[in-house]
Amino acid sequence: MPERRLRILVAKPGLDGHDRGAKIIARALRDAGFEVIYTGLHQTPEMIAEAAMQEDVDAIGLSILSGAHLTLFPAVIELLEQKGIGDVPVFGGGIVPAEDTAELKRRGVKALFTPGATTQEIVDWVRTNITPRTA
Repeated sequence: MPERRLRILVAKPGLDGHDRGAKIIARALRDAGFEVIYTGLHQTPEMIAEAAMQEDVDAIGLSILSGAHLTLFPAVIELLEQKGIGDVPVFGGGIVPAEDTAELKRRGVKALFTPGATTQEIVDWVRTNITPRTA
């Protein structure tokens, strides 16, 4: 039986209205052979956690440019825990100041990709660090 493709949820939390980067990442992941669910703009942490549970994803990629990363990323992680799917890794990208990286990682974000990261770096990180949650 063939191994199932990894399912990655790509989401834009908060009021940030710029989704070009998220769409580029979603396309790169899809082109690399992953199954990608893109939730669109203006997602609440609750909507993202619910979509992750309903879609049975293996990881969540959050994209943020608004500066609310210290609030929104941990909120998603907390809601995943509450829903019993706290084992779903969360990674992120966008405008995240270097001084916030350690705090986000301490709060459960597995990796952060800031401007200058290539799509190949992100694809390689997913291939190396994400495994299927279910058979």
